[in-house]
Amino acid sequence: MEKANLEQFAKTRLLVVGDVMLDRYWFGDTHRISPEAPVPVVQVGKVDERLGGAANVARNVAALGGHATILGVIGDDEPGQCVTQLLAASGVDSQLEVDSKVPTIVKLRVIARQQQLIRLDFEEPPSDKALARKLERFEKSLADADVVILSDYGKGALDQVTLMIEQARAQNKMILVDPKGEDYEKYRGATVLTPNRSELRQVVGRWSSEEDLTKKAQDLRRSLNLQALLLTRSEEGMSLFTDAGVSHVKAQAREVFDVSGAGDTVIATLAVALAAKWPLEKAMALANRAGGIVVGKLGTATVTSEELQ
Repeated sequence: MEKANLEQFAKTRLLVVGDVMLDRYWFGDTHRISPEAPVPVVQVGKVDERLGGAANVARNVAALGGHATILGVIGDDEPGQCVTQLLAASGVDSQLEVDSKVPTIVKLRVIARQQQLIRLDFEEPPSDKALARKLERFEKSLADADVVILSDYGKGALDQVTLMIEQARAQNKMILVDPKGEDYEKYRGATVLTPNRSELRQVVGRWSSEEDLTKKAQDLRRSLNLQALLLTRSEEGMSLFTDAGVSHVKAQAREVFDVSGAGDTVIATLAVALAAKWPLEKAMALANRAGGIVVGKLGTATVTSEELQ
């Protein structure tokens, strides 16, 4: 990461669409077991709130110097207001739809002695009306984007993902997708898909060797008309599958503290680098480095351009 790279990144414009969340952390200590049930009693001493899901992707884009616009749905509630404030503080252009019929998605984690004790999720799928308004915003926002990121957490904000990919392709946009679920047919025609190991296994089944993995990944990539499939493999690094073959990059050697949001950082870094006209393999190497840094941090985190230097 040199000065010239930072100047390139500052010129990029990325459109992030997907499931917007608020990640809440309650930190405390525990010294006793509850007399009501065999569970620890946590005395909460600190509360932290961070952007999650697609909002964390957009925050990572902004942290790298890129211009991020985000589309998604939040509720007409206090968590939604918190998301809006955090996006503004992160320098993200927020174009979120407010849906009064559903709550903002919240993931609440209770942590004691650096261990997560429980996670509570609050969520409901967005209304059809909110999704229709979001799709209208998407069509209007496409022209200004260099790259489109679709961050799918399976919460409903990307129910129209097939149509969105078609619209983006019609304007010759590069489309990166962080997928979810067993149905990858809906992502047909995207430029790059970035599943992790468990997500890919859901779709192609287990593999018995590197050769078997390559065949399954390449067959899937060709069947979906993808330019590339980037498989994130935790301690095994990353593998990039394209028409040219397969290339690998080793994981960054560091202690893993928390993997929350690591996929968000990877796809954001990859997208910013591609928007800056970096070749795929070079962009993958940078994304791999960014992912290695963020897993060494507590909770949902970002990586800045300074950390990548």
